[in-house]
Amino acid sequence: MEIKNSSSNSNTDFILLGLSSNPQLQTPLFAIFLVMYLITVAGNVLIILVIHSDSRLHTPMYFFLRNLSFMDICFITVIVPKMLVNLLSETKTISYVGCLVQMYFFMALVNTDSYLLASMAIDRLVAICNPFRYEVVMSPKHCLLMLIGSCTISHLHALLRVVLMSHLSFCASRVIKHFFCDTQPVLKLSCSDTSSSQIVVMTETLAVIATPFLCILFSYLRIIITVLRIPSAAGKWKAFSTCGSHLTVVALFYGSAIYVYFRPLSMYSVVKDRVATVMYTVVTPMLNPFIYSLRNKDMKRGLGKLRNIIHS
Repeated sequence: MEIKNSSSNSNTDFILLGLSSNPQLQTPLFAIFLVMYLITVAGNVLIILVIHSDSRLHTPMYFFLRNLSFMDICFITVIVPKMLVNLLSETKTISYVGCLVQMYFFMALVNTDSYLLASMAIDRLVAICNPFRYEVVMSPKHCLLMLIGSCTISHLHALLRVVLMSHLSFCASRVIKHFFCDTQPVLKLSCSDTSSSQIVVMTETLAVIATPFLCILFSYLRIIITVLRIPSAAGKWKAFSTCGSHLTVVALFYGSAIYVYFRPLSMYSVVKDRVATVMYTVVTPMLNPFIYSLRNKDMKRGLGKLRNIIHS
């Protein structure tokens, strides 16, 4: 088997196998994912416009939601357009550099999503457990610092991952059994000893992804303890109702992401992992606008105000 060193990697292409190699499924898959992509972009743009147009939504929670919608648009755009092109193309190639660039921006954006979800959990924690200090703790300055910190940590994580990948050598086979350049399927193609890379990736991923996840768990544990102390059932329902949309998104996002990334490379399954990856890369960003608009009275009011502005 021919092994190419890392210096020649930039002159070669990978082949993205996609979701299916069946020619009869290419056109239906193209139509399905095109519709999902357009719904995702339109829905998240609508969320951004609604929050921007309604001054009553200029609060920390909706500041993070607006940025979450923007990140969803960005990271789905990193993946889906290339996948759509490949579904209609016979070559289905992506350059070595293009693969690393796609990997970098995907990881940076999806990790920022993770930290924004944690920031939203902290917002709910302070609002319910310490409402008298809410304006101080969740001030515009602190919210901006949380956003900048989220982006910085996520981009450093992505940079480290891509630097590690760039030093690997690859075998003659360049077929990636996935619909984008994700870490696990690319590592499977390497002829290098990836054990050290896997240890670094697992350790660093655990630190970067588990930190916001544990922050969310801790926040909601505190919230549950506080809410259970509220004497009236109406008061408990009112407190929990402000968290419903966020909890739904967290469950969808982290459920599939943990399944994909927190397992050894030896347990990687092409079919199962592609389905799970579709859940958090395409389905969750598409559902976010519906979850937040259908389960949230403030967003419904904002949608009505935006509609009146458009019609006037």
